[in-house]
Amino acid sequence: MHRLAELPNMSLVKELPKEFVPFWPLRNGHLMTIAASLWRRKCPRLPASTPREFEVDAGTKVRADCHWQPQRAKYPTLVLLHGLEGSSDSGYILGTAEKAWVAGFSVVRLNQRNCGGTEHLTESLYHSGLSGDIGAVVRELVGRDNLSNVFAAGFSMGGNLVLKMAGELGESAPAGLTGCVAVAPSLDLARCATALETPSNFLYEHHFVTRLKRRMRHKARLFPQRYRLDGMRAIRSVRDFDDVITARFCGFRDAADYYAQSSAARVVGKIRKPTLIIASQDDPVVPFVAFASPAIRGNPHITVLATARGGHCAFISNERGDERFWSEARIVEFCSGLVRNDNRPLADSAEAVAAE
Repeated sequence: MHRLAELPNMSLVKELPKEFVPFWPLRNGHLMTIAASLWRRKCPRLPASTPREFEVDAGTKVRADCHWQPQRAKYPTLVLLHGLEGSSDSGYILGTAEKAWVAGFSVVRLNQRNCGGTEHLTESLYHSGLSGDIGAVVRELVGRDNLSNVFAAGFSMGGNLVLKMAGELGESAPAGLTGCVAVAPSLDLARCATALETPSNFLYEHHFVTRLKRRMRHKARLFPQRYRLDGMRAIRSVRDFDDVITARFCGFRDAADYYAQSSAARVVGKIRKPTLIIASQDDPVVPFVAFASPAIRGNPHITVLATARGGHCAFISNERGDERFWSEARIVEFCSGLVRNDNRPLADSAEAVAAE
């Protein structure tokens, strides 16, 4: 087990439930991160999904791919939210969904606005401050569907949104929201933008900028009356994109204002639901120092699992099977533990698989 003594200057770190032993060929955060993005995922135990649209704002819908257990109100539900330029079909989303399904959860794989081919569902753009969207989905599942045991888990940008939602809700969070998980959450957006600008992170910066610009051109073709793309040619970084596009069209003064208002770091101290944060000290995209903040350290509702290695949203283990992607297994383990502590039913694995 990783204990506090092995993780200097991190008094908030609690004992890990299961030691993370990195896949031996992946010796640093860059190799781990790149390998995870290229790893082909097969999820044969995950049944076909049912699409569902949630209205999260006036004139704005988001689409989810849902996997419902039989008698859905009887079982817990896990809502999964992807990161920047991801979708409900991202590998880490599918991998977590399969593990959760087998453990007896219904699963809602949620797309952020414009992601997963949903640009037509809203005129607006997606960004790291739209925590109200995941909040609206949770409220609908609890209120309209009468689900009493809902969890929200997000990766990277999605992790920031989940933590921001939980902090903003604070004491007023619905009783049906049982807990939250964030893997490598970009909870200090300014620090993350600076990290991306380092020469060693050129590959990630180029990847994100290329995809963001491509998506924005597609959006402008769908809504030419709303979006003019002057200034796009000069964009070379995520910070440039946020200055020229995000701030301009989403109501922020500039990128700095967007980062300040949209970072979950501003509100994590107000989280009042059991929350797990999983972070790696060699994450090239999300600086680890953000997880040592007094707001996190002093909040008894937050548990941080920190590993020396793991990359960004990767955590590829030396083990096989369900433990190959270590953070995904920890998400399901954490949520399952909260369900058992509350004496709520979990589907037997055989029943869940048979339901396919």
